[in-house]
Amino acid sequence: MADLQARKSLSRILLKVSGEALLGAEDYGIDPVVLKRVAGEIRDVMARGVQVAVVIGGGNIFRGKGLARTGMDRVTADHMGMLATVMNGLALQDALESLGIFARVMSAVRVQEVCEDYIRRRAVRHLEKGRCVIFAAGTGNPFFTTDTAASLRAIEIGADLLLKATKVNGIYDDDPVRNPGAKRYRTLSFDKVLDDRLGVMDATAIVMCRDNGLSLRVFNLMNEGDLMRIIDGEDVGTLVANGL
Repeated sequence: MADLQARKSLSRILLKVSGEALLGAEDYGIDPVVLKRVAGEIRDVMARGVQVAVVIGGGNIFRGKGLARTGMDRVTADHMGMLATVMNGLALQDALESLGIFARVMSAVRVQEVCEDYIRRRAVRHLEKGRCVIFAAGTGNPFFTTDTAASLRAIEIGADLLLKATKVNGIYDDDPVRNPGAKRYRTLSFDKVLDDRLGVMDATAIVMCRDNGLSLRVFNLMNEGDLMRIIDGEDVGTLVANGL
């Protein structure tokens, strides 16, 4: 896996999509318009011959950490959050299949009646056959975020790049919503992200990327077409990599 995206063309990517991103204009659940657009962008990327895997969050339905703050047992809350990601994964699978894309949801917890168990070799085989693989239920363990799951799965399947889809166009030195003068970084090292506590992903996920030479690009999912622009090698969002 190359440290810098520009060193090689992309043949396999992992896209991390938060549950909140699927809210769109809704207060809760899934905005069908956003879901369809995301599925369409994935279809277009796959039409270029790029293999696409997705790790999906569940914050639009349940966030385990948030439930735990209300007094619920953290393990129970995290298990509920994992099941929420399965629901989102099934919704994305359906949206992709409506566009003619074969997709498979693979869960880190057993729900065999509705989707496959996660098996690394099987996931890679699905990708090689031109299917979009959607990884649900995080790592299958409480206390681990879906960001960490994204780093882990990307490393396991040998992805060339991890793409973190957010609601802002990259990583900033301050909250761009509160501070219009916040500076966007074009490139960053993993150590800079950790040392400055920039908070784009949890520290475990960042360290895993750094130690395994997996580059990360953060971009705004709401900017239609940005995913394809990244595939085309354009400077979109913020690139985080070793050697920067």
